[in-house]
Amino acid sequence: MRNLERYISPLSRVLIVNIFLIDGINKIFIYENVEEWMFFKGVPEASLPFVIAFEIIGALAIMVGWRTKLFSVLFFLFCILTAIIFHSDFSNSVERISFMKNISMAGGFIFLFLYGGGSFSLDDYVHNPQDLEQPAQDQL
Repeated sequence: MRNLERYISPLSRVLIVNIFLIDGINKIFIYENVEEWMFFKGVPEASLPFVIAFEIIGALAIMVGWRTKLFSVLFFLFCILTAIIFHSDFSNSVERISFMKNISMAGGFIFLFLYGGGSFSLDDYVHNPQDLEQPAQDQL
């Protein structure tokens, strides 16, 4: 079971941020549409390049487990703000679901902040380089 647990951390990191990586890349290709939507919601369009960079770089950072706790807090805040600013029209069922999705992901980022990147993360390697060099006897 312990071997299985080692692989759950990297899988979980990829699963929680894949939506941000994909969405960040997609925003590049539909830039004008996203700018319009941001303007309509009262968010300065000038922040869009920063949002795109954050989504892509932050997602990649969490995927590889680099500065996991920092990026988890940032994604937590990002999810809460996104839910409030962009998905607070509860008369629309799609917006209501999007709001709850963002709040749920924020909860996942709290767990990631509390427990860190786990196994196969750059954070773990920096703090425990011997773990990657030689597997423990019970892991063979």
